[in-house]
Amino acid sequence: MPRIETVLGPIPPEAFGLALVHEHIMADFIGADRTSRSRWDVNEVIRVIRPYLDELKEAGVKSFVDCTPSFLGRDVEVLRQLALETGLSIVTNTGLYKEPYLPRYAWQLTADQLADIWASEIEKGVDGTTVKAGFIKVAANDGPLIPVQEKIVRAAARASRRTGAVVASHTVVGATALQEIAILKEEGLSPSRLIVVHADQEPSPEMPLDIAEKGAWVEFDSIGSKPPEYHLARIKRMLEAGYEDRLLLSQDAGWYHVGEPGGGEVRGYTYLVKEFKARLLGSGVSAETWDQLMVTNPSRAFAL
Repeated sequence: MPRIETVLGPIPPEAFGLALVHEHIMADFIGADRTSRSRWDVNEVIRVIRPYLDELKEAGVKSFVDCTPSFLGRDVEVLRQLALETGLSIVTNTGLYKEPYLPRYAWQLTADQLADIWASEIEKGVDGTTVKAGFIKVAANDGPLIPVQEKIVRAAARASRRTGAVVASHTVVGATALQEIAILKEEGLSPSRLIVVHADQEPSPEMPLDIAEKGAWVEFDSIGSKPPEYHLARIKRMLEAGYEDRLLLSQDAGWYHVGEPGGGEVRGYTYLVKEFKARLLGSGVSAETWDQLMVTNPSRAFAL
């Protein structure tokens, strides 16, 4: 049966509810060769972030997808404890990001070997725990894929075929997304199992339509960091083209900044479901379409 894998275990897709699909609890940008759990205090991270998650829960959000990848501050014990304390369904990931956040083995291992690691984190657990990853997070540079990234995309496709997990790729340039879609097809994976992350940062407003036409998920996830008119226009363009079933919305907000006193400045998580929702509905988008974008689509995208 389809399921969504949270840090507290699997839930049925219909229990996912109102969901933010691209946010962050914590991030450590010191680099893959220097990051480790010794760089943060687990209790402090929980103390700083929990009030923001409590506020989100009070606003009616049920689920939170944490997109911080390994070697960038992913800590599933922090996520698990926050899920227990807040009642939110939190989803974590497997996979690898891009330089300088790649471990040496990213170059040394084959695509199949990488896929084995990621499938194990989905099926057995992450970092020696019983917490299972619920999706695969990868990244691309702002141009044609370099060899190590092409290998990572192929590995993600193979891990996805084995496990059913969706692949979320940090991809700003639309032409690179089309290259990723082509690789997925070569690997026998449907483009419907790819989320093109940061698609709202692609300069051309037409490119997200091309991505959706090819069957991939288009994610507009910088809502709140640009004037609202920017995202209103792009969302309505997608809806008018008939792609309401291919669109995901989020904020890329948070987070506890490892290495900064007290975690630095945290950007809260409620703008989308409070202020931006009101603007979207006020612009003529129906409540039913809002539910499609924020409830139905997330549960379809993240169901294994």
